[in-house]
Amino acid sequence: MTPQTLNQKLTAAHIPPDLIDKIEQMTAQSKSNPLLVEPTQKYINMMLSLPWDAVTRDTLDLSGARAILDKHHYGMGVIKDRILEYLSVLALKARGQKEGSRAPILFFVGLVGTGKTTLAKAISEAMGRRYARIPFGGMGSALDLRGQSRVHPDAEPGQLIKALIRAGSKNPVVLLDELDRVAESTRADIMGVLVELLDPEQNVRFVDHYLDYPFDLSQVLFIATANNTKNIATAVLDRLEVIQMPSYSDEEKTAIGRDYVFPKQLTATGLSNETLIIASDVWPLIVRPLGFDAGIRTLERTINAVCRKVAREIIEGKSKKVEITKENIKQYLPSEVG
Repeated sequence: MTPQTLNQKLTAAHIPPDLIDKIEQMTAQSKSNPLLVEPTQKYINMMLSLPWDAVTRDTLDLSGARAILDKHHYGMGVIKDRILEYLSVLALKARGQKEGSRAPILFFVGLVGTGKTTLAKAISEAMGRRYARIPFGGMGSALDLRGQSRVHPDAEPGQLIKALIRAGSKNPVVLLDELDRVAESTRADIMGVLVELLDPEQNVRFVDHYLDYPFDLSQVLFIATANNTKNIATAVLDRLEVIQMPSYSDEEKTAIGRDYVFPKQLTATGLSNETLIIASDVWPLIVRPLGFDAGIRTLERTINAVCRKVAREIIEGKSKKVEITKENIKQYLPSEVG
């Protein structure tokens, strides 16, 4: 690639002029040192893939947002109202009004399976923003977020920069998932990086060690989740608005299983409402096959197992249509719901 071609590509990607100068100097140095050719090219490719100026346009229609939230989640009236208030603040900010323009960072806290992650996806869909998830479960180093210096072999950028590349926009919804599950030995360092990420005064010039150049994260919409707040640093909690996710009652699980999960599992397993029917009085047995569960993960696995067994019966020619009743439910329920 000629210097002129490289400059044109870098300019077209809206890379800042001073960074272009730095890259051109790196390229010149690599010509006299073959060992620098591959890492320099890797760095250039990374810079070209970053969304320096790519943004999506927000859709802040509250009635449409409510419809999307209702499509993905049953009930949760208080939480949905809080999300709509949150979107209203963002709408005011978009109009340029200063009062109340800074929306807090939502932090969904609750037991496994209570809908935390899917709420974040629903918010991104409602806003028309792209979505990326960063899992914190087992994260063992702050460098996983911050990136590694290029002086190290096989250095890579951190999860934040990778999330932006996956999203392909500068203003995605980024889910910081399971903040309470980072490795204990490095929790303090990771929380320190989070403080910077979540602070609008600092994240406007976030420096990833691999990029070694400030990147503006101020347009990213962060949402966080955790099972509890026990292991979250106070300085991080100060930047989050905790929203407790309630456990589901059996009645709510019945509605969720029947109206949300079951149709999805029918599609996922190639069945239809004509080939598999579940009697209304069977749902309590499906909802609680092995005792109480706060979330719906077990419910999803149970319904999936029922659908799989019916699909096998149909493929083996044993049935053309199956109706699940109290009399035959036990033969379709999984022996273990793990």
